[in-house]
Amino acid sequence: MTRESSVALKDLDVSVENVVATATLGQKLDLIAIMKVFRNVEYRPKKFPGLVFRLKRPKTATLIFSTGKMVCTGAKSEMLSRSAIRKVVKELKDNGIIILGKPEIMIQNIVATANLHTYIDLEAAADILDNVLYEPEQFPALIYRMGEPKVVILVFASGKLVCTGAKSAEMVDVAIMNLHGVLDEYGLLFQA
Repeated sequence: MTRESSVALKDLDVSVENVVATATLGQKLDLIAIMKVFRNVEYRPKKFPGLVFRLKRPKTATLIFSTGKMVCTGAKSEMLSRSAIRKVVKELKDNGIIILGKPEIMIQNIVATANLHTYIDLEAAADILDNVLYEPEQFPALIYRMGEPKVVILVFASGKLVCTGAKSAEMVDVAIMNLHGVLDEYGLLFQA
């Protein structure tokens, strides 16, 4: 359910912290051959089956698996995540690793933070809202599983939020605005 909020999105300091994207090359890769060509990679098959390919710009780590699947983490936007995967593929090609097609890239998860600049009554929120878990003895935030968009938001009494599970930055924005609207409607926001 969408609720109108009395605050503008720009006032909530929404910031994307990490984008996780996957890519499929549709072919097998020889990770040992990649390790021999690049010095900036890590590959310890006895500990982990993937090769870690780090980039300085954009600052990311891309896991490459022999199946041709890749997982890129660390980017601060969807665009940078896609750019990092394309750059890794280009570097592989430029250094003699045969890659036949273009990577199929999908955004899997966006982690973002926000600040509502107001305190939140978590006890009351836990009683009023559906799909929440609040056990302050174990974790200081209320865990809110939003139905639409489908995300999980950690809600701290300080008004700080961590949103995870979004597939786009727009999804993050909608989720934050929806949550603010719900909290405002139920009178759960207050100034110190």
